[in-house]
Amino acid sequence: MTKSQPKPLHALTLHHLEQLMTGLLEGVILMDPTGTILSANPAALRMHGVKELADLGATVDDYATRFALRYRDHHNLHRRDYPLTRLLAGESFPDLIVEVSPVGADEPRWVHQVRDIVMDQDGGEPDCLGLVINDVTERFDAEDRFEAMFHANPAPALIIRVADQRYVLVNQGFLDLSGYDRDQIVGKTLFDFDFLDQVDRKAYVKDRVANGRTVPQLEAELPLAGGDRTLVVLAGQPIEVANEDCLLFTFADLEPRRQAERALQASERHFVSVFEMAPVAMVVTQGDDNRITQVNTAFTALTGYDAPSVIGRVADDLHLWNDAAQRRTLEQGIRDHGGFRAHDVRLLHRNGATADCLVSAERISVDGAPCVLWLYQDISTRRRGELELVEAIEAVMKDANWLSRSIMDKLATLRNPRGTAAAAPPTDLSKREREVLDLICQDLDDAAIADKLGLSRNTVRNHVARLYAKIGVNRRSAAIVWAHERGVGA
Repeated sequence: MTKSQPKPLHALTLHHLEQLMTGLLEGVILMDPTGTILSANPAALRMHGVKELADLGATVDDYATRFALRYRDHHNLHRRDYPLTRLLAGESFPDLIVEVSPVGADEPRWVHQVRDIVMDQDGGEPDCLGLVINDVTERFDAEDRFEAMFHANPAPALIIRVADQRYVLVNQGFLDLSGYDRDQIVGKTLFDFDFLDQVDRKAYVKDRVANGRTVPQLEAELPLAGGDRTLVVLAGQPIEVANEDCLLFTFADLEPRRQAERALQASERHFVSVFEMAPVAMVVTQGDDNRITQVNTAFTALTGYDAPSVIGRVADDLHLWNDAAQRRTLEQGIRDHGGFRAHDVRLLHRNGATADCLVSAERISVDGAPCVLWLYQDISTRRRGELELVEAIEAVMKDANWLSRSIMDKLATLRNPRGTAAAAPPTDLSKREREVLDLICQDLDDAAIADKLGLSRNTVRNHVARLYAKIGVNRRSAAIVWAHERGVGA
């Protein structure tokens, strides 16, 4: 038997190529050197939104009348720049990105990544030309969505390409923060605009940037277009943009916080100066039990207690108030209303002497901690002067029957200012008595009042008599004084 001979290999035919292309995920378009489109696999047809080869066009020129192509920068391609035309002209393009849409469509429908293939049998003139297409629409759609979100995000951000450390994207938030224009940043390198110039562990941070690794949150002084700097907190996160390794940096402006902290520090320094220099006794307390944390020199002069002897103690420890119940009531007022104003109290000096004071209190913050500021105005000297005046008047005026009730009220107030206002009951006048009092204050006599109110003179005299009895006077001038003091009469 003779050994069987292998069957000779026949040259590949167009049918063989079509069988090969049918199972490919990539699209393939074949044409001959004259520009006639010979074949296209199902993937290529889908990537153009057609079902039949004839829908692509019979020739390269016919294809150009059916499909509009443009670059990713939105510049339209001339027919001579179409990939099929360039392939026919003998040009090579390893990886070209184009946007494709049917002629007349408003927006591109597909994004193609194309490359060329030239087939010949003997190394001479090409026998067949092929265009290989990858549909990268979804990838670029995702990148477009990311870029839209990136630019719409109000938080300042920029993106650096790791390979050459160039800025590839910057959003409006960063431009607003820094004062730069987009052209002043995009395309520049980290060397040209070094926002990491003033950070802690600078070498460590720049090494992470060079290697495309996460940069943890840190504070930095961001250089501004005007030459100043602003305090920011930044962080870097590795991302991929257009198949390139990049770092996304986001920024938060801390300058308002720093200015607020500086203003707070200046305010607290000012408070300390005013607190110590004030001629009015002041105390700062903390906590529910109002434990003393600071006292000024005026407080020491008023009470005899210096700072070391009172810091950390409460008023009850010092027996500072003559009336502890009154103090507890005022402390409740602080809890309920945040403070109070000008209450008459009596403090006890360290040596046992007393001091009449007007006390006010207000909630404040010291070094970020909630506190209460107490102010004690010493009115002992004024009070003694008032009492001496009363005693002098009483010594001269042994018979005070002729004095009006209003003067007696004033004398009583001077003698006991804490109790008189609470003890004096309000005078209950009827509507008619108030009308009569108002007309008396207008200097009208009984006849004029009767005519004004349409009453008889006897009725008016009865109203006047009852009015005098209620307010404790016995003549018109005293009634007018009484009314004016109380804001009753016109």
